[in-house]
Amino acid sequence: MPKKERKYADDGWAIWVDGDDTSTVYINDWLNPKGASYVDIAVRIRGVSLSKNLYVYVPFLVSPDEIDDLSLRFNDTKILQAIFSAACIVDYKKNEYTSEIAYNGKTMDIVHISTLEYKAQPLADGTLISVGIDEIRQFLDNDEAYFIWRMPHKSLDEIFKPRVNVGNLLTRLRDLITTPVVSEKYGYSIRINESRLLPEEITRIGAFHRQKLRKAVVTLSIDEDYEMNDLGCYRIRRMEEKLYSGYLPASYKCDDVITYHWQQTRENNLQGQFNFYYNISKDSVNSGSMSLYMVLLMIIAVAGEILADFVKALLGLS
Repeated sequence: MPKKERKYADDGWAIWVDGDDTSTVYINDWLNPKGASYVDIAVRIRGVSLSKNLYVYVPFLVSPDEIDDLSLRFNDTKILQAIFSAACIVDYKKNEYTSEIAYNGKTMDIVHISTLEYKAQPLADGTLISVGIDEIRQFLDNDEAYFIWRMPHKSLDEIFKPRVNVGNLLTRLRDLITTPVVSEKYGYSIRINESRLLPEEITRIGAFHRQKLRKAVVTLSIDEDYEMNDLGCYRIRRMEEKLYSGYLPASYKCDDVITYHWQQTRENNLQGQFNFYYNISKDSVNSGSMSLYMVLLMIIAVAGEILADFVKALLGLS
């Protein structure tokens, strides 16, 4: 029987815009079980001219200096091609606060949040990130705007953190011999604007209740050694390494990475709440078991030679 490790993260996000809006939210997770995981958050605001503020609550602590403004990398056409899955024309840094991008017959502003006085304030067990739109209204030329940034995904780091078996020596030795295969199983849930997982400080906000997200898109990228349930997945692809060079998070390796895409629309949930759930698993041989087997083989080999020499001496064959 394989030794099983079960770990679970249930992330409750809140995303709303103070204003007249039906937005789309994009959550792009870079899963790194052997290191630090990251998440890219993008919100495409429709009716941005009537909006005042963008709010994103994340269920873990993030400091302002951990927020990376990804829009500053959009002067690279390969990155634009990878992110938007289309041939794009960009007016990079059209002004101090925005760029403008045209693709698939539409044009929208890309906001550089690093030039704004955005806030990242601790709230309950997470962080409330707020971005002011009023201060850049005069620089917005389109009715749609795109806000995007990256930050560490600390709740995923927690479930992927290695655990040390603190059982007694004999128990650990027995496990190494009898269960050389380790079965890692992870559960990962993303819930967006679902009140039951959110702190009361958010559920009391009137603007949050008025928010009706139009669509949510979730993308998970992970090494192909890990199995991912792809139920309801509308696209699966191998990551294009050349397109993403210069865009990946620090220490993230895209060799043999598979990317999965899911989406949900408000047509199926009139409240604008979304719920995604994933199973992640991997079976591997315990390196400790392999080392123990090698030691045991060496002991058996040495013991065999000693026994053979003893038998030869006993029979006078030497």
